Amino acid sequence: MQAVKPTRVRYLILLLLFLVTTLNYADRATISIAGSSLQKDLGIDSVMLGYIFSAFGWAYVLGQIPGGWLLDRFGSKKVYAWSIFTWSLFTVLQGFVGYMPMASAVIALFMLRFLVGAAEAPSFPGNARIVAAWFPTAERGTASAIFNSAQYFATVLFAPLMGWIVHALGWEHVFVVMGVLGIVFSGFWLKYIHNPKEHPMINAEELDFIERNGGLVDMEKADGAKSGPKWGYIKQLLSTRMMLGVYLGQYCINGITYFFLTWFPVYLVQERGMTILKAGFIASLPAICGFIGGVLGGVISDYLLRRGHSLTFSRKLPIVCGLLLSTTMVLCNYVQADWMVVGFMALAFFGKGIGALGWAVVSDTSPKQIAGISGGLFNTFGNLASITTPIVIGYIIAATSSFKYALVYVGANALLAVFSYLVIVGPIKRVVLRDEHGVELSDTPAKLASSPT
Repeated sequence: MQAVKPTRVRYLILLLLFLVTTLNYADRATISIAGSSLQKDLGIDSVMLGYIFSAFGWAYVLGQIPGGWLLDRFGSKKVYAWSIFTWSLFTVLQGFVGYMPMASAVIALFMLRFLVGAAEAPSFPGNARIVAAWFPTAERGTASAIFNSAQYFATVLFAPLMGWIVHALGWEHVFVVMGVLGIVFSGFWLKYIHNPKEHPMINAEELDFIERNGGLVDMEKADGAKSGPKWGYIKQLLSTRMMLGVYLGQYCINGITYFFLTWFPVYLVQERGMTILKAGFIASLPAICGFIGGVLGGVISDYLLRRGHSLTFSRKLPIVCGLLLSTTMVLCNYVQADWMVVGFMALAFFGKGIGALGWAVVSDTSPKQIAGISGGLFNTFGNLASITTPIVIGYIIAATSSFKYALVYVGANALLAVFSYLVIVGPIKRVVLRDEHGVELSDTPAKLASSPT
């Protein structure tokens, strides 16, 4: 009898993760594309714009652990679908703040950005959770890199579109268009996302392949995480040197990310004298390189793993080399030609893409009982940069009337991330939790079903 070929449903799941993360980052970036025009219309200075840029981050950070618990308690499908719908609705509403009195409009814009951050909080812990459930260990780096590279694809695809919308129709329309796209996508998510054992399109052969090779197919349990986050488990993560190094590294990597998501288009307009239409298209060029680097980093890491190298070496090598390359953005301070600025930024974005393997490391290290909370804690530390980076750069620009030291600040983040992975992290391995008596928790499905988190 001919053997039945395994299905490839996990690649459909990965495509949906890629698309939803593209929308996620596009909605974050709307404010940066609209930034210069919005600044003029609302009469706000660089410091105030920095605080508005940071509004997303305050709520996003505060929502990480609760968002991770919701994922562990109710499952990725329902929580993520609600997240997509609500962040998209708040994005639409930002398009109407221009009809308010100026002072009220600034407050409303800050609050709506805050609410977008709160609604998006479960998204990346959800991504890591779904990848851990659907992908074998040797495919997890590539899968994580692909969904993470959507942040660059969002800029490639939507920055020119959003730049044109601002130029032709006004900044308000950017928010409406992007929000409506997200609301529509939430319906596709509900239709096609399922747990591995419940997906109608998967066959037994693919499910067995995933499970035999490290996929956590039993992760989704309706009766898990009923009692809320167990702070003892969180304390165990915070007392692990490896995890602290990973958290610091992600904070620094996100410092680079949020420069590109917030101030980079403003840099092109105000420091380099480009029109917002041109800036929208120019911003997409480094993002293309970031996208290529993001996918390549995961492919290289998994290739090294398949060749027999340790998990530690396979993850750290692309991270360190990529982040060292991203420091080249500082060279923009010493050139005048626009094409050279774009070239150095593209090189820096390419390097940052290669080095952005933090979510693969989270999938490799998270305790199986609290994968959602672990991802949420990781994202809490990482996205502190979404608060600090826009504000620090705003103050730097206000104090110096230049972006030169802002670029130095962003480059220094890359060097600190390299130090963290080389010196602090140590061997990369899965964290094993212990109960209140110091006994290691079992990873069997029965135990996973009953272990409170």
